[in-house]
Amino acid sequence: MDDVGALALVGSGEYLPGMAELEGDLLRSGIERGTSNRYVQIPLAAGREGVERLRYWQELGEAQAERLNSEQVFLPIYSRADAMREDFAAMIHGAGLIYISGGDPSYLATSLINTPVWDAISTSWRAGTALAGCSAGAMALSADIPNFRKQSEVGTPGLNVLPTVRTIPHYNKFFGWIPDSAAKLMVRAPEGVAVIGIDEMTAAVLGLDPRTSYKPLVFSVHGTGGVHVLRGPTTHKYIHGELVDLH
Repeated sequence: MDDVGALALVGSGEYLPGMAELEGDLLRSGIERGTSNRYVQIPLAAGREGVERLRYWQELGEAQAERLNSEQVFLPIYSRADAMREDFAAMIHGAGLIYISGGDPSYLATSLINTPVWDAISTSWRAGTALAGCSAGAMALSADIPNFRKQSEVGTPGLNVLPTVRTIPHYNKFFGWIPDSAAKLMVRAPEGVAVIGIDEMTAAVLGLDPRTSYKPLVFSVHGTGGVHVLRGPTTHKYIHGELVDLH
């Protein structure tokens, strides 16, 4: 695991000034592992949201890359057909940071699984590139994504990077947005899966804090909110600088 890049689950705030410190730290962690000063941004989760929204993500990401004095690589991957393109996959290899931004988590995972682009992301991360997923991007890194619309316990297959972790992004607002029945479905994870809620402008990160030495499932907390570990009826909140051990 020593060569694996840092991994960030972000509740919200990709590319915003308030998250520049974290994104800069992630980028530098990749560079220290031998990667380049390139910041790959993948907007696939928002691929069905329209031209204006996609332009918004591109411009927001460009501004953040400029703040970090990094080369922006905004890949126009909006569909599974785009994710099948070998030329896009080639542009991912060797980047310092790969960031999968928000939108629809099920669409994101379904579009990425078993594609050259996902292979490039996974291979790069395992070779030292930092990987971040925000909101939908964080949810998709789990083994499964709850199906809110069908209210089914069988969800959409995720990218399976963290098979024993289910992430609830925007945690400080999330349960005000969805029906109680959907909220209960989200919290009722399969046996052996830990559920964590990550507030907006906050992240749970593996492999960045030297105290963790990339210990499996020991996260450091970064940002203005909290990371909440949900175990049965109890919840524990961890704040910036604290470690979350999900063993």
